[in-house]
Amino acid sequence: MKAGFLEKLIERLGRIGPEEVQNYFLRLAQEKGFLETVFNAIHEGIIVTDSNGRVTYLNDAACKWFGLEAVDVIGKRLDERVRGLDWGSLTQSGGPLSRDMEIFYPENRFINFYIVPLMIEHRETGVVAASAGRGGSGSSTLATERQVGHVMILRDITESRRTAQQTIESERLNALTLLAAGVAHEIGNPLNSLHIHLQLMERKAQELEHNAKAELQQSIDVARSEVRRLDSIVTQFLRAIRPSQPRLHPENVNAIVEEAVRFFMPEIQDRDMVVEQELRADLPLLQLDREQMKQAFYNVIKNSLEAMKRHGTLRIRTDLDDKHVIVSFTDTGSGMSAENLSRVFEPYFTTKPSGSGLGLLIVRRIVREHGGELSVESTQGKGLTLAIRLPYVERRIRMLEAGETKKPLQEAVTN
Repeated sequence: MKAGFLEKLIERLGRIGPEEVQNYFLRLAQEKGFLETVFNAIHEGIIVTDSNGRVTYLNDAACKWFGLEAVDVIGKRLDERVRGLDWGSLTQSGGPLSRDMEIFYPENRFINFYIVPLMIEHRETGVVAASAGRGGSGSSTLATERQVGHVMILRDITESRRTAQQTIESERLNALTLLAAGVAHEIGNPLNSLHIHLQLMERKAQELEHNAKAELQQSIDVARSEVRRLDSIVTQFLRAIRPSQPRLHPENVNAIVEEAVRFFMPEIQDRDMVVEQELRADLPLLQLDREQMKQAFYNVIKNSLEAMKRHGTLRIRTDLDDKHVIVSFTDTGSGMSAENLSRVFEPYFTTKPSGSGLGLLIVRRIVREHGGELSVESTQGKGLTLAIRLPYVERRIRMLEAGETKKPLQEAVTN
C-alpha cells in the first residue's frame, strides 16, 4: 500500500462515490492488519489509550507481560486492569515520561516504559480575506494539534536488572563472608580458652569430696555442652555463608525433602500443623550436594512454619517439566506485600522480630550453585509459595562438519 493513502483518502472524502466506499474500506482493513502484524512482531510492548486512559490498542508483547487478553482490555481503563499503575500521576505532566517498574504476575519481570502524549493534527477549512495585494477572497486550511491519548512503549530490562542485582549481591555476600570470618575468629579464641579452663576445673574437681565433686562436675558438663553448642553454631554459620563448591552425587530429591520434614516433626505436631507432601514418584536422580540441598529445604520449611500460626498447612510438591525438577513449598501464612517481596533476598532483611535475614539468601546461593532457579510468589494475607527449579537435562553441543549446515538445528543439540 502506498504511503500517504489515508491523507489522499481524507482529501477525496467529498468526491467519493458510493461504488468506491467498499474498495476503500477493504484497503483500510488491509492497512490496519498490516500495522497490527508489524506491532505484534516487535519485542517491545505497545499500549495506546484515549484521553481518559481507556485502552484502544495493545500488542501481543504487552498482553504477555501483564497477563492480559486484548478482548478483555480494549475499552477499559488501563489502571483498572494493571493494579498498582497510577495512570493519573504518570500522565499529568503532559510531556514524555520514562520510568521503571517491577511486574510480579504472571512472571516476575522488570520493565522500562516510556509514555508520550498522542497528538493528532486537526484541520479546519474556512474562507479568509485576501491579502492587500490580491483581490477577492479564497479558502484556507488551518492545521492545529490536539491531544487524544497516550502511547506507552515498554521494554523488558529483566536480564540487565538482574545482572546488576547479582553483582551487588555478590559484593554484599563477599563483605558478609569477611565479617563472618572475623566474628568467628573473635568468638573462637574465647571458646578455646573456656574449653581449656573447664579441663583445669575438671582436674581440680577430682580432689573434692564426693558430693561437692558431683555438683561441680554437673556444672562443668553443662558449661562444656554450651561451649560445644556455640562452637557448632559458629561452624554451621561459616559453612552456610562461605561460598563452597557442591560435592555432587546422584540423589533422590524426594528423600531429601522427607528427611528435612522429619527434622521438624516435633514442632509440627506440637503446633497442630499439617504438612501435605505430594511427591512425584518418577523423578530422575539429580546431581546434588545432599547436605547443602537439605540445608536449603530446611531453611525454606523453617521460614514457612514461622510464618504460620497454629493449625497452619504447608504443602510440599515435587514435579517435573522438560528441563527441571520443581520443588514447591506453599504455606498458609500471612504472605508478603509487593514491597517486601522485592527485598526478600537482601542480606539482613526480615519481617520477623528475631529473624537473621540470611535464610533465603543462603537458599538462593545453594540453588544457584546447583545451576537452579528460585522464585517466590505471595499475596499479602494469602500465604506464600517458594519454588526451586533444579536442572536434570545437561545440554551439550557439537560442531557441525562442512555440509551439515543445512540439517535441522535440533540435531546439533544432544541431551
